[in-house]
This record gives sequence, C-alpha cells and structure tokens, in this order.
Amino acid sequence: MKRFFAWVVCLSLLVPLAHAQQQTSRLKDLTTVEGVRSNQLIGYGLVVGLDGTGDNAPFTNQTFANMMNQFGITLPPGVNPRSQNVAAVTINAELPPFAKPGQRIDVTVSSIGNADSLRGGTLLMTPLRGADGQTYAVAQGSLVVGGFGAGGADGSRVTVNVPSVGRIPNGATVEREVANVFADTDTLTFNLHNPDFTTARRIEEAINNLMGPQVAEALDPVSVRVRAPRDTSQRVAFLSVLENLEVAPADSAARVIVNSRTGTIVIGQSVRVAPAAVTHGSLTVTIAEAPQVVQPGALAGGETAVQQDTLVNVDMESNPMFKFDAGVTLDEIVRAVNQVGAAPGDLMAILEALKQAGALNAQLIVI
Repeated sequence: MKRFFAWVVCLSLLVPLAHAQQQTSRLKDLTTVEGVRSNQLIGYGLVVGLDGTGDNAPFTNQTFANMMNQFGITLPPGVNPRSQNVAAVTINAELPPFAKPGQRIDVTVSSIGNADSLRGGTLLMTPLRGADGQTYAVAQGSLVVGGFGAGGADGSRVTVNVPSVGRIPNGATVEREVANVFADTDTLTFNLHNPDFTTARRIEEAINNLMGPQVAEALDPVSVRVRAPRDTSQRVAFLSVLENLEVAPADSAARVIVNSRTGTIVIGQSVRVAPAAVTHGSLTVTIAEAPQVVQPGALAGGETAVQQDTLVNVDMESNPMFKFDAGVTLDEIVRAVNQVGAAPGDLMAILEALKQAGALNAQLIVI
C-alpha cells in the first residue's frame, strides 16, 4: 500500500509536465466518469405564511384539508378552506453523486396555482422522490424570493423578476444514498463531453504513457475505458491522478453557427474558405403616398375629390467586391467583412451564398 501511494505521488508530480508545449486541458474538464452522476428529485407540498398572496386552487384546498386531518383536525363537512396565505408548490432538487444521509442540498420551490408571490413563505416538510418513487430527501424551510410585485386599486400592477419561484439554500436533508457502480468493476470509463475520435485517441495515449501500456483503451469517439484498482482507497487515488492529467484536445470541427432570431454568428477557428469573389449591396425602395385634395371652383358644380400622388425612390448602395483567396482563415474573413461594413444580416446572406457556391469549407448550422 505504501509503495502504491509513493508511486501515485511521483506520477502526480510528473503530470503537469505532459504536453507543456501545447494548449491542454485537464481530463476532468474534458470528460465525466461513467456512473458518477447526479439524480433529479421532485416533490409536492405547501408554502404557508404568505401575506395574502397565496392561491385558491381546488387542489390547494384539498391538500390543506388532508394536512389538517393528519394533525387530528377534521374540518366540518362542506367547509372549503380558502386561505390566501397558503400556496401549492412543486419542489425540485438535484442529488449530487455520492451524497450521504444527513448532508444538505439546495431546493427550488415553484408555485403551480395562481399565487401572486411566495415572498415571506415557509415550505412545510415535503418528501422528495426520485424516478423510482423512493424518498431520497426531505425539504423544509424559509424561501428566498428574488422577485416582487406591486399592484394598485385600479388593477395596474408592476412585477420585477418572478415572485412565484423561490429557493431554499440547504433546504433539504438527504435521507437515502443512491447506489453507484464506482467500485463494482475492474475498469473505469471516461465519457467525453464533445465526442471526437482524435481526442479519445490522445486521452488513450496520454494515460498509457503515464500508467503503462494497455491500461487505457478508446472504445469509440465518446468513451475511453481504463483498468483501475478494485480497492476503493487505491481507486480514489488512481482517479485523482488521472483527472488532473493534461491532454491536448483536438481542434473542433469547422462550423458556422447562425442564430437568425438574435443575429448572432459564431465562426469556428477551423473554418476555411475556397477562392471566391463576393459583393453584397442593398437595394432600398421607398414608396410614399402624398394624396392631395382637389376642390372644384365655386361655379363649376363639381365635387371635392382626392387625387393620389405616389413618390417612388430607389436607392442602391455601391459596396465594393472583396476576394477570398485559398485557405483564408477566420481572421481574414472577419477583416474582409468588416471592411465593407456588413451587418449581421448581411453576413448571414454572404455565408449562405458561399456555402451554396461550395466555397465555405464548414458546416453551416442555423439555430
């Protein structure tokens, strides 16, 4: 055991020296460990203590009556509690991997009725369940609401942010641990955030150069499987070394991302343009109606009429033509477009035309 940890310490000192001359990233920033994941939790409960900003939905009244029955208070038949200080809410949280019973997690509380605001409310004890229906945490506490609203007697209202949603920092206590397969197999699998064959191969080579041959194996552009110790303490130390290993990720694929709604255009570094000449001008047609009233003379016996007078003006900008040489880089594309003063909408049209002409060596993605 002591020899293993001494070996791990020596390896950890050598890790920062790998790929010193290249732009690298840590393995923990490029991948996630298979099986080490969070789980979503959800619950339904009541928020009380509101200053008249609650809801009066039927399910809220039913939930309130059921809660009173649990405390031994039976409402008279036909009595429908309509308290504006209570609101029905859903509670959602994310259970981190390896969370242990007794630890605290944050929760988000959202109104599902017509409550105006949850400000000043307190969430009553609510079980939080996973997808399997088991209770993994219990939430309760005072809400922190960032929004607020104010209204007048005439019905006018001003709302800032969203007052019907709040958070409770450390508002839930973990009651059950989620089983994981971290130490159940002889291997660990790293899954890349961005699938890439070259990056997967480089991760395999970096781990094998550090740990020895045939320790890592790239399964596909997403997964790299690594042989690991079965002992839990050794596996933690082993993974601590690997996740800080510096790897040079491959260059991303050549893509041009166009958001037609916002006018945002992102051009990747690997985008290249084949030889092409581009000119882009805008034709502006202005039509103005100037109707005139024609009034007949006093003795002419005619009627007053409206004479249409239309003014049509055509204005065409004269933009110079610019040329792209072979292998033009991103910097040169941006410089050429800026010289002609192209707006984002014009740049979209230029890029689409280059793609149709086969001169844009990139994938054009419109979102």
